[in-house]
Amino acid sequence: MTVSVGKKVPDFSAEATGGPFRLKAIDGVLVLYFYPKDNTPGCTTETAAFGEAHAAFQAAGASVFGVSRDSLRSHEGFKAKLGLPFELISDADEAVCTVFDVMKMKNMYGKQVRGVERSTFVIGADRKLLREWRGVKVPGHVDEVLQFVQSL
Repeated sequence: MTVSVGKKVPDFSAEATGGPFRLKAIDGVLVLYFYPKDNTPGCTTETAAFGEAHAAFQAAGASVFGVSRDSLRSHEGFKAKLGLPFELISDADEAVCTVFDVMKMKNMYGKQVRGVERSTFVIGADRKLLREWRGVKVPGHVDEVLQFVQSL
């Protein structure tokens, strides 16, 4: 089942830095951003920007979690390297990616590869999907998400 704006997001759990993640255990608004790979240029820039804006998201009553198919070990290193104040979800089996329909065929160096489409979702305290951004371009994206969350 794929989620859509205005619909309830089904509960899910996954392994994450800092311990298991469970959607129904999150209070308030949740910002869930999906990115292709730890330690790559665009993903590092985007994740660092979410890290820099973390206090503002918290002040607006929102929790932030990043999601990729990387292992917990990779996530732990990435989190430490960037000094992230939030957790990263490991979705090696693509279960969470499937719920949000972010697995896409992409062109990389002239070849078709299956990977995570950079996407961000804002889920309300009532677990309804409030907004989605798909095919995200990194510059300015975190500011746009923050402005949306602050407008709630």
